[in-house]
Amino acid sequence: MDDIAALKKTPLHALHLRLGARMVPFAGYDMPVQYPAGVMKEHLHTRTEAGLFDVSHMGQVIVKAKSGSYEDAALALESLVPVDILGLAEGRQRYGFFTDDSGCILDDLMITHVDDHLFVVVNASCKEADLAHLQAHIGDTCDITLLNRGLIALQGPRAVEVLAELWADVASMKFMDVRHCRLHDVSCLVSRSGYSGEDGFEISVPADKAEDVTMRLLEHPDVQAIGLGARDSLRLEAGLCLYGNDIDTTTSPVEAALEWAMQKARRAGGARAGGFPGSGRILYELENGAARRRVGLKPEGKAPVRGHAKLYADAEGKLEIGEVTSGGFGPSVEGPVAMGYVPVSHAAAGTLVYAEVRGKYLPITVSALPFVTPTYKR
Repeated sequence: MDDIAALKKTPLHALHLRLGARMVPFAGYDMPVQYPAGVMKEHLHTRTEAGLFDVSHMGQVIVKAKSGSYEDAALALESLVPVDILGLAEGRQRYGFFTDDSGCILDDLMITHVDDHLFVVVNASCKEADLAHLQAHIGDTCDITLLNRGLIALQGPRAVEVLAELWADVASMKFMDVRHCRLHDVSCLVSRSGYSGEDGFEISVPADKAEDVTMRLLEHPDVQAIGLGARDSLRLEAGLCLYGNDIDTTTSPVEAALEWAMQKARRAGGARAGGFPGSGRILYELENGAARRRVGLKPEGKAPVRGHAKLYADAEGKLEIGEVTSGGFGPSVEGPVAMGYVPVSHAAAGTLVYAEVRGKYLPITVSALPFVTPTYKR
């Protein structure tokens, strides 16, 4: 009981209980893993209509230069991430990650240029460490502020129509656009982004108004509350990494197949090449490749292969070559899907490898990612 009492609660905690959610500990918070409909129905509802997720456990951080200059804030943050922040247009968002001195990933994050500052969303499990990291490295020149706000994700093909009933201008937004708006007379920051592979939005809202805005959205017949279980299967089908599973301080961005997130300006020969932790390794791997690679994996049959299952080159389990990092059943794919790391010699789509599951070696085919076609509004 003490452990449960020690868990943090999001501004929507009471609402989850009223909606009949099954709650579980996650990243130090008491979070809904599913509602009465169940994970499968929640997943499919998000793919066909609109699912609403509470992601308020994530850290929402303002990085603002003490000089008041956006350029100064951008250059400061660029000293910690291999991403072009200076070239990020106002009202635009970009995926990035903190790297360490060994060229591995401390956390992945979303970075937005808002007015004269940066709005950064970090993972709940890394929130305190990320704040300390920012403070230690750029706190002399930037004010680092953790916000007390709710964060709601509305995802799925009906998301834009639902949100447009509260704010018509949302329809003009493109993928990774960010806008200030008023929803149900509440000042919000809305991004056209999310973690499901579907078109959708993430809505930052004052903590004391989070339940009001959420209830207004849930009143729409196309919207259902969705828990962490379906969030995980949706992001896995979309080939999206979960920090602590698919990426961590043992994986470099190139090993993780995240080269697309590192822009030309920060690469060798670019206007601001390097200058971030681990740049030597990362720039080398961008030019020459890494020894291993994150890949999609499709097990044969219907049985899911879970994270931490060992991967082998042979059906006898004599040559271990890697490990599954995330795995489960993909409701939209109608079969098991997984991701993991294998040597580049085994990373081509169509390569057959074997996973150890309860003493047996099950055949798995390396697959291109994602497993479903994203529907982002380009």
